[in-house]
Amino acid sequence: MATFLYRVGRLAFRRRWYVALVWAAVLAAVGLGSLKAPAAGDEGFSMPGIESQKAFDLMEQRFPGATADTATARVVFIAPSGEKVTAAGNRKAVEKTVAELGDGPQVASAVDPFRAQTVSEDGRTAFATVTYKVGANDLTDAGRGHLERTLDQARDSGLTVEAGGTALAAEGGPGGAAEVIGVAIAAVVLLVTFGSLAAAGLPLLTAVVGVGVSMATILALSSALGLSTTTGTLAMMLGLAVGIDYALFVVSRYREERAKGRRPQEATALAVGTAGSAVVFAGLTVVIALAGLAVVGIPMLTKMGLAAAGAVVVAVLIALTLVPALLGFWPNAVLTRRARRSGRIEESTEAGAGTRWARFVLRRPVPVLLLGVVGLGALALPAADLQLGMPGDEAKPVSTTERRAYDALADGFGPGFNGPLTVVVDAKGTADPKAAAGTIAKEIGGTEGVVSVSPARFNAAGDTAVFSAVPATAPTDEKTKDLVTTIRDERPGIESGTGATYEVTGTTAMNIDIAEKVQAALIPYLVVVVGLAIVLLLVVFRSLLVPLKAALGFLLSVLASLGAVVVVFQQGHGAELLGVEQTGPIMSLMPIFLVGIVFGLAMDYEVFLVSRMREAHVHGESPAQAVTSGFRHSARVVVAAALIMIAVFAGFIGESDSMIKMIGFGLASAVLLDAFVVRMAIVPAVLALLGDKAWWLPKWLDRALPRVDVEGEALSRPEPEPEPAADRARDLEPART
Repeated sequence: MATFLYRVGRLAFRRRWYVALVWAAVLAAVGLGSLKAPAAGDEGFSMPGIESQKAFDLMEQRFPGATADTATARVVFIAPSGEKVTAAGNRKAVEKTVAELGDGPQVASAVDPFRAQTVSEDGRTAFATVTYKVGANDLTDAGRGHLERTLDQARDSGLTVEAGGTALAAEGGPGGAAEVIGVAIAAVVLLVTFGSLAAAGLPLLTAVVGVGVSMATILALSSALGLSTTTGTLAMMLGLAVGIDYALFVVSRYREERAKGRRPQEATALAVGTAGSAVVFAGLTVVIALAGLAVVGIPMLTKMGLAAAGAVVVAVLIALTLVPALLGFWPNAVLTRRARRSGRIEESTEAGAGTRWARFVLRRPVPVLLLGVVGLGALALPAADLQLGMPGDEAKPVSTTERRAYDALADGFGPGFNGPLTVVVDAKGTADPKAAAGTIAKEIGGTEGVVSVSPARFNAAGDTAVFSAVPATAPTDEKTKDLVTTIRDERPGIESGTGATYEVTGTTAMNIDIAEKVQAALIPYLVVVVGLAIVLLLVVFRSLLVPLKAALGFLLSVLASLGAVVVVFQQGHGAELLGVEQTGPIMSLMPIFLVGIVFGLAMDYEVFLVSRMREAHVHGESPAQAVTSGFRHSARVVVAAALIMIAVFAGFIGESDSMIKMIGFGLASAVLLDAFVVRMAIVPAVLALLGDKAWWLPKWLDRALPRVDVEGEALSRPEPEPEPAADRARDLEPART
């Protein structure tokens, strides 16, 4: 591996013009393809194998032409204090607004609340439902603009008018501010780390190129592969983060080799042969973690994982080819200012912060290990109370009209009104479908916890009915989950008496089913991903205990970060500091996101840090010396890489959407804990206690595993003789002119 990558790096350095032109051509080709490709549609969200999805599919089959994916808006009218919406003046204003909403572009229907009898018992609140002909992602600016203008005009009548629903949902995720903040902080970190604008700019430049290639490819293939506009979100975030990190490690190793007296071409080849090997295996662990998302069984999540895995592969290829090519163009620009001015490149002999920290841990391994494990364990304890769900409008800030509409409906119609259960009755084959549906509706309506049941609506064939059951509790309440379970448990007795079958669906039931399926898939996902990564790390480190230690440390950091998310977003401690106005269940996919993304990034730090220790040990250093050498060469760069990751993820905490806040906080805290507690403290403490046993491998396993030479042992050669002053000045001359 090291020898092959050494040749790749040397070839890229020598043929830098060809490499640069090839990447420019690739970027131009996929960019042109993305411009000509049909626009990506809304693929929707589906999860095969759960009851709510089966019921949803049955509805689409039996009610052709009607789909639950179309955009809707629920417009809420609230009369002033002491008045009712049924008063003549208020009623006229409501009817006028509903008529104007019905005339809007892409609108299929707007239902008058007085005809639909959607007025609260006290007469103060009413709502109208606006249904569109297209999905939320296909709603045009004209359609949304007409809705917002009509609502503003209605407020002039004196009524309080709020609106919720998918029609108001913003397209995509965060608007780009998070990425800008992350890149800005990354630039500052790189500048401080390298002390050179060129060295700081090169990783940023190559990362942007990699993200450009990845995103353009996703857009070009979106129509052919059925990818939605949200599929590339994870690819962009991870592609940017790992792209910077991988280039950072190659450039750092290049500067190190130059400090040893290597000529630019040789230093580049050695950097790609050694640091590049670590990049390849670090990238493979990330790809395994992302591709493993297919185990969960959510098609959208599988596509997001595969798209992000493709972006990581591109980042690896960029680090192995384009980075050495750019070093060939400007071999001295990435050096320190002192080296460029003096014409001398000297390797520092002073003990840096990384070396001092390693020596501190080596002297006190037991206290450091206990403190790290106990601290992470304490943070992980709240994760035992984890409640999964999908926060809706109730989790949005009160400054949004969606949150105010949610609260108004809960006050006027009850907390369960915002999350009605949809019951689909399949009466095909029964003697009297209407009687069967009526019996089922009566039985469910009599269940404790059900406030009301709507009249059944039949399809054209008359063999399928749909009705709504309103719970007494809010959609995210645990009692609502128990109610859904109770209704489903009553099914055998009801079905035996009517001959008809029924299934429970709707947004509330769908969220409950998704949470249960994700929880069930988490353990298999961990087994697959961690198992494959352990095998990969066995090949990299040729050690049995180091991969096991890496996996256990990762589990500690993930559980601790998940506990931190529970403390803030579920229990509410410190929530106001992050602008979280409403606590509730943790997003169902959050554990999977944490495990998948953080595992790959954690293994990045493990490979980069421990591979330098392994390299020093292979070259004859004692276990303690190897730990110190690994920290001397890698600690500063690993810290910089972690800070960049934290900056990228923490930028999302500033977004208004609570789910985006949650993802940003969870990922940032996970990287913080894994990089600085697990990799920088627990790992050296464990290696110090294990000594030579850390690198033990059974002989039979040693013979069975392939040898890939990540340490660059095949590249070992005597230190070069000091370069003549004239030649060294010539090497540095381009940087001074």
